[in-house]
Amino acid sequence: MGHVGAVYRGRFAPSPTGLLHAGSLVAALASWLDARAHGGTWLVRIEDVDRPRCVPGAGEGILAQLATCGLTPDEPPWWQSQRGDAYAAALQRLVDAGWAYPCACTRQDIEAAWTARGVPRTRHVERPYPGTCRPEAGGLRGRPARAWRLHVGRVIADLGLPVPLVWHDRRLGPQAQDVETAVGDFVLKRADGWWAYQLAVVVDDGAQGITDIVRGEDLADNTPRQIVLQRALGLPTPRYLHTPLVRGDDGEKLSKGNGARPLALDDPLAAVAAAAVVLDLPPTEGDVASSLRRWITAWRARWVDPAPPH
Repeated sequence: MGHVGAVYRGRFAPSPTGLLHAGSLVAALASWLDARAHGGTWLVRIEDVDRPRCVPGAGEGILAQLATCGLTPDEPPWWQSQRGDAYAAALQRLVDAGWAYPCACTRQDIEAAWTARGVPRTRHVERPYPGTCRPEAGGLRGRPARAWRLHVGRVIADLGLPVPLVWHDRRLGPQAQDVETAVGDFVLKRADGWWAYQLAVVVDDGAQGITDIVRGEDLADNTPRQIVLQRALGLPTPRYLHTPLVRGDDGEKLSKGNGARPLALDDPLAAVAAAAVVLDLPPTEGDVASSLRRWITAWRARWVDPAPPH
């Protein structure tokens, strides 16, 4: 698998569906520390591509929260809502290669296709796309196109990618997934006209030269499909480190969707210290700046390879 060079570039890429909460600060702190420990560049990208879910002013609010916590990006932030032309160009490349196709299916259609095959539904598990609109299966059959999908099987076959796809996480260790069986042909452009997360994140990581992705463990399952898309677009594969999740009293992942409260930043040191506890970093000493310096040293000792990435 292609890999990145030795010049470190990392990023924190929040979705502005609300302000940062305790869980998202853990990911922000970890990605910042990893960049600083490697002597690299740390970027912030506001992933506001899912416009219907974005909260007005949340992107600016997130940037202000990060600054209050001493986490300032080294370059001006990117906003995905301004990147539509780049996503359109990437989709066209995939279409031209025969690796993307239009899809007419609704969620009900997908459910009906699996039911017709006698495959029962598993709770909380998203069904893979059954390939109904693949060109070799008859395509749209006169129905209007709703979305665009990546033809995962064709990409894997044409590029000779291994099945299952194997990748390494710096914290979780060796990982593997049969992307075609587990996920199927995932969406690149949604039925409502907005760009899908998978395409936008891969295109932007490539455009920004991201070498290392440090993010929450809940996103680890996205990694293999993003690697397939990276390969299809001729982009290098970053290194990955997925951080522990912060969970609520009910054991569920802390998220905006389940009512996680925005960070209270009247005491920034307390907020950042709580994130450091999740990352198993030393107790705080002094102010935010001195604590961050101490945590960089601890992070470097634990997570920085003795040899540079290659």
